[in-house]
Amino acid sequence: MIELYYWPTPNGHKVTIFLEEAQIDYKIIPVDIGKGEQFKPDFLKISPNNRMPAVVDYSPSDGEEAISIFESGAILWYLGSKTGKFLPSNIRKQKTVLEWLFWQVGGLGPMAGQNHHFSQYAPEKIPYAIECYVNETNRLYGVLNRQLEKNRYIAQDYSLADMACYPWIVLYEKQQQKLDDFPHLIKMV
Repeated sequence: MIELYYWPTPNGHKVTIFLEEAQIDYKIIPVDIGKGEQFKPDFLKISPNNRMPAVVDYSPSDGEEAISIFESGAILWYLGSKTGKFLPSNIRKQKTVLEWLFWQVGGLGPMAGQNHHFSQYAPEKIPYAIECYVNETNRLYGVLNRQLEKNRYIAQDYSLADMACYPWIVLYEKQQQKLDDFPHLIKMV
């Protein structure tokens, strides 16, 4: 059984996508980030970076005691490794999936997240910051669009990479992006 410490964020969604697609039993434990519940000591034991999501696996493949995992990319890698699903065993194909997974967690997610923050939530609208993050999100959409020009899925077959990117791309309007500019991303949404 997997316990998923969750709030409906793009990073939370990518883990639920995996769990649903892999048909893994899980229980959602809501952590309301609007109320600051991610700073509670019990949650920080599981996710020391106080971010969504985190999981506790009560049936790890090594048969030992429960294991907790934080950071959405690490969670996806762990679940893919454990189940053998959506993460190829072929080292070259796995390398491609991991490149794009890391690209998402190191680029698309943080830049689109800053885009959301400065354009929608910041108490003071700072035009320079908004323009900077909208433009960087646009650049990253272009990178992904070029990749999808060659393949139906990011790493050729449906994988962790698609699950990681989808929740960020589906928010394209909030990120001030036009999918007409990225015809190959349309197949993701």
